[in-house]
Amino acid sequence: MTIQAYAAQKAGEKLNPFEFDLDALKPDEVEIEVEYCGICHSDLHMLKNEWGITQYPFVPGHEVIGKVSATGNMVQHLKIGQYVGLGWRARSCSICDQCLSGHQNRCLNGEAVIVGRYGGFANKVRCQAIWAFPLPGNLNIKTAGPLFCGGITVFNPIIQNNIKATDHVAVVGIGGLGHMALKFLNSWGCEVTALSTNPEKEKEARQFGAHNFFNSRNSDILNSLTNKFDMVLVTSNVDLNWDAYINTLRPGCKLHIVGAAHQVNASITPLISFERSIGGSPTGGPATIAKMLDFCSRHNIEPVTEEFPLSEVNDAFEHLESGKARYRIILRNDLGKK
Repeated sequence: MTIQAYAAQKAGEKLNPFEFDLDALKPDEVEIEVEYCGICHSDLHMLKNEWGITQYPFVPGHEVIGKVSATGNMVQHLKIGQYVGLGWRARSCSICDQCLSGHQNRCLNGEAVIVGRYGGFANKVRCQAIWAFPLPGNLNIKTAGPLFCGGITVFNPIIQNNIKATDHVAVVGIGGLGHMALKFLNSWGCEVTALSTNPEKEKEARQFGAHNFFNSRNSDILNSLTNKFDMVLVTSNVDLNWDAYINTLRPGCKLHIVGAAHQVNASITPLISFERSIGGSPTGGPATIAKMLDFCSRHNIEPVTEEFPLSEVNDAFEHLESGKARYRIILRNDLGKK
């Protein structure tokens, strides 16, 4: 089977039309006919080979929405024509201790959709059936794609850290990840504080669910928030004054990092003295993704998106890299339609 796609032939190169052939579908796989696919900053990192793991030709795309077009003979729970979503993971081994304990997203033998595989900037993409998630009927198929990477990335810490409706949570960075975190946490019942270096985002942050907004460039503001939060969720990808943010945590609470900052340089004493901790997490396992989809369905949560046709993917990447995206970018598959 010949697949149409957009690919880069080397690091940082623009994407151009590309075709590749697929072997027979594996027994535990499904094939998805792509209708929409989000652009994530991870696609940009991979395009430039900033993580040193990209293989070329490189077809990005791991926030896929589409219909099941074929199923392997072991797949019983998905049907042809059913809408599904696909995120970062394409496969997990199912037999390691991580998979058996429900943490398939941490499988050391797993595969990612765009690492050593061709991704969703194509008319079709494949994955192990466990990683293709049926969409609740009331989710908007045009905007749901980012839930499967950015969305689960900020939803997973809520589950991991046993966040309660009575907790007070701060979100650092109000962008593609942060705006979804505000929506989740508000609907979860938390008191939500947005911390941003851009005061112009206050109005939108409050619309997304923030009860409080502070300009984090002001060190006096951070000092006034000492011992305030049950979790500080860092969604930005820049180095911060880590000690200042750690000191905003209540005793026993966590600074949880999901943004791709380069490093953490923090003092140990505030961690030891008050049993605070620093952690991070990748996306989420299948059970958590299913829980997130149910939560979004109940509370009518969807990302704020801008749409480009897939044929204008290079313009979309430029829009993302310039920092102008508000707040996630969706590509509409128009392959073969021009």
